[in-house]
Amino acid sequence: MGNTLRIGPALIWLAISLPSAADVITSQPSLYLDPAWLTLIHYQPDAFGDGYTSQADDPAFFLSKNGKHSPRAELAATLEAIQQPAGGDDHARCQFPARTAWLRQTLDLSLPEIDCPSYQQWSDTLNTETVTLVFAASYLNSPSSMFGHTFLRLDPPQEDEETNLLLASTISYAADAAAHDSEISFAYKGIFGGYPGITTIQPYYEKVRLYSDIEHRDLWEYRLNLTQDEVDMMIAHAWEIRDRNFDYYFFDENCAYRLLALIDIARPGTNLLGEVNTHAIPSDTVRWVVDKGLVSDVYYRPSAATSVAYSLTNLPDGQQTLAAAIANGYVAADASEVTSLPPRQRAHVLDATYDYVRYKSEADGWPREIAAPLSHDLLRERSRIEGIPPPEKPPKPEVRDDQGHDTFRLSLGAGQQAHREFTQFTLRPAYHDLLDPPAGYRSGAQLQFLRLDARLYTDNNELQLEQLTGVEIRSLSPRNAFFTPLSWQVGFGARRTDTGEKRVLAPYLEGGAGGSWRLGSHTRAFAMATADLEIDDNLRHGYDAAPGADIGLLHQNNRFSVLAGAKTKSWIVSSRDRQDQLYARANWHLGREFSLFAEFTREDHFDRYQSLWQAGLHAYF
Repeated sequence: MGNTLRIGPALIWLAISLPSAADVITSQPSLYLDPAWLTLIHYQPDAFGDGYTSQADDPAFFLSKNGKHSPRAELAATLEAIQQPAGGDDHARCQFPARTAWLRQTLDLSLPEIDCPSYQQWSDTLNTETVTLVFAASYLNSPSSMFGHTFLRLDPPQEDEETNLLLASTISYAADAAAHDSEISFAYKGIFGGYPGITTIQPYYEKVRLYSDIEHRDLWEYRLNLTQDEVDMMIAHAWEIRDRNFDYYFFDENCAYRLLALIDIARPGTNLLGEVNTHAIPSDTVRWVVDKGLVSDVYYRPSAATSVAYSLTNLPDGQQTLAAAIANGYVAADASEVTSLPPRQRAHVLDATYDYVRYKSEADGWPREIAAPLSHDLLRERSRIEGIPPPEKPPKPEVRDDQGHDTFRLSLGAGQQAHREFTQFTLRPAYHDLLDPPAGYRSGAQLQFLRLDARLYTDNNELQLEQLTGVEIRSLSPRNAFFTPLSWQVGFGARRTDTGEKRVLAPYLEGGAGGSWRLGSHTRAFAMATADLEIDDNLRHGYDAAPGADIGLLHQNNRFSVLAGAKTKSWIVSSRDRQDQLYARANWHLGREFSLFAEFTREDHFDRYQSLWQAGLHAYF
């Protein structure tokens, strides 16, 4: 009886003071089409018709059974749910604080206060005053990281410059992949939507250890100029989507895409998601955030590999050799070769060697019984040198990743092959090749997806698909006394191949591995063993395979890039013929929007020589 007397007045007050969902829908019939509401529920227009579908794939995200496809039904269900009496963690206002805040402000609702202990504790623990967008540079050795990765750091109030942001929390969105899946399986499911994506919270120091210390990836930190109310709105929506499934796709609905949605919700009207057409490359999304005026300052955090390489390369050649000898146990830390150096040079050698040993211990798992005594000896000798500061940190690159060329490229060129003149059109949605403007990209790295090359031959107006590149990856990382990375390449698609009688479009798979060596600050040489496989009914056995080799030189600078070399292949199944080729390609960079290109090849195949040349223009956007 007592409970009834207490609850009764509350129910009467709610019935009198709060508008019903039906009243709101009637008085504001287009409210459910408000861009802010559509963004909150992650609705996107249907490809066909005038309806909407939410990208959220978890039924628990919706309060209406029709919520996935009906913004109107979800709005009505939300209005009804948040006006229910009582409270607690299961109440709609506790489950969906961002929706509640938006409806409260938009409709000027007066709702009684309720307790949401779990959400309040979560928000208090995050203690967020500012938000920083963090970009981890690309990492070719993992399919999930080839384009780079973005996440948000939730910064607490900074009382002074000593506030340790490594302890801050982060919000990230990634595929919830099975631990036993191979990289190939991960790539396939990531492209075609085989994984759910989830939003997770982790400490920033764990991200730094993973990306910077283990995967050798530089971090760029972009502090967003959000107000405290906008930060609170972002945190509230992050609570709503925590552990909720959204299908994950590499090219569009990826880590960067979900973060754009969070920023759009925090500051309505930015419409960052409107920039996404065919794909959402992380570096592109960072560029959009910067272009929208959302960034107040930028901080560069070099990876452990970048810092170590900088320390080592600043040593003279002779001292680099000495540091390598110490690290590999050929020279003791207190040997005469070391102690005879002037104090400043000796300090720099010991510092660089110590940093290298620590890096190898962390990244490559050097045995503790080797690394620990060596580190101790290096620190002991270094402690005997006073007044010499530690080595400087690597300088911030002149061009950030978001300041490089745009990843979508259209090309138009003209040329001649075997005395047939043609006009060639090329479309490449993503991302970068060796001859594109290198500023803002990994030196010696190439990653292309879904590139299409079509030719119109002018002698008979014949339009042909010359090549369709599904994936093409190339990594030419130079080797030296300290780092010995493998240079490698892989690609698949369909291309024109010469059967000896005609040129046919044949599916292919190719790969290779070898080494690269730096010849100067902008030039490197490479040598690779290669293997090719082609499949087509026009081949004698239906397929052909060829071991081969590729040697060449690559020069990259901000004005022009050149790739030249020689290839040889021995087709051993159908044609039983050797294919030799000399090639030279060059791009002249006209800023970040355009490049002029030229190409020449001379090939010997089926006992006949033929040449190809072409030139044209690349446009990046």
